[in-house]
Amino acid sequence: MGEGAAKESKSNWLAAAQLGLVSSTFSTLISQLAASQLGRDAAVDWMTVAAIPGRDSMLSASPSVHAIALGIAFHQWADFSWALVFFGLFGRWTSRLVPGTLFWLAIPWAAVTSATEWFGLVPLFPFFQPIFTLQQPYWIGFLVHLSSALIYPLFAWLRWPLGRAPPTSAVRFAKRWAAGALLVLATFGLVSVIDGFGWPLPILSRDVAGDQRYIRHMVTHHEQGIELAKLGQQRAQDPHLRALAALMIASQQGENRIFDRWWRGWFSEPMALCLSEERVAMPGYLTSAQMADARNAADGEFDAMFIRLMSLHHAGAVQMADNQWHSSGDPRLRLMAHAIRHEQQGEIALMNNVTGIEAVRQATRNMLANNL
Repeated sequence: MGEGAAKESKSNWLAAAQLGLVSSTFSTLISQLAASQLGRDAAVDWMTVAAIPGRDSMLSASPSVHAIALGIAFHQWADFSWALVFFGLFGRWTSRLVPGTLFWLAIPWAAVTSATEWFGLVPLFPFFQPIFTLQQPYWIGFLVHLSSALIYPLFAWLRWPLGRAPPTSAVRFAKRWAAGALLVLATFGLVSVIDGFGWPLPILSRDVAGDQRYIRHMVTHHEQGIELAKLGQQRAQDPHLRALAALMIASQQGENRIFDRWWRGWFSEPMALCLSEERVAMPGYLTSAQMADARNAADGEFDAMFIRLMSLHHAGAVQMADNQWHSSGDPRLRLMAHAIRHEQQGEIALMNNVTGIEAVRQATRNMLANNL
């Protein structure tokens, strides 16, 4: 690049800021549109992210508009900041990279940035918030960061004032990359709309009967978990435990909505209720007497009773989800099962006030464990 051309280009920091706005917005839209394809309720995920700066006040049984907006804003701020680090702080080296090289750097950069947040910045310093790490497995954050980093090849175009980019191969590549990103957004948007009308992508399973059984059993198991969590939200003496109970309600209701939508799209017959024999055989499914104990517990005894029964219930769901994760069922169900087992093991830790480095250790074990 000649000296005159160099003077016409923007500063690395300005171009990095503009790229950060584009990449964070793209990541937000992809996260929102693709969530249901991975068995995630986007509203619950945004609420969990909002709990990083907003703490327990963000958690509710039905994610509020305020919590969702804060979660999105906090996510975009984080993605924006990483773009500033990459092209501003490290701009002396990265600004010279061609778009193809930036594409290949997207995976390691996403791995480093998502790991920095998941293992350090969020659960330890400066936020000291274990809910995010214990509630969401690392691979979710990695995919979100990857969707942002894959926009970095646009830097070769954005570093120039509007309409003044030279016709170099790098700029042409960046323009084609931008068109491809818009096409990806449109595709995910179309799939999301079709899914919303009850027509999900076809089931891809080598064990359809097993998938049906898992959905029926987990929906029933979640229904009891929601019933118990509602008691916790109403009666727990500890405010943090009440907030966790609200998060449990939101998570399990969101997962049941996804299960129901997939069932209606994949199978012609309605979802059959689980028989009493099936409920008795489910791991962690509480008896009528245990549920009565929770309802009738004295105020001073309720918190301990709730933690004991919900931990037992969650442990059963973890076992069911682990079986599905190791099955030959639909990949979406298996990924969702992996996230469920992580979240429910994490909530057991949260109910027992696990924080700091121990929260990171337990979250790592939860994500990698083979519980069979």
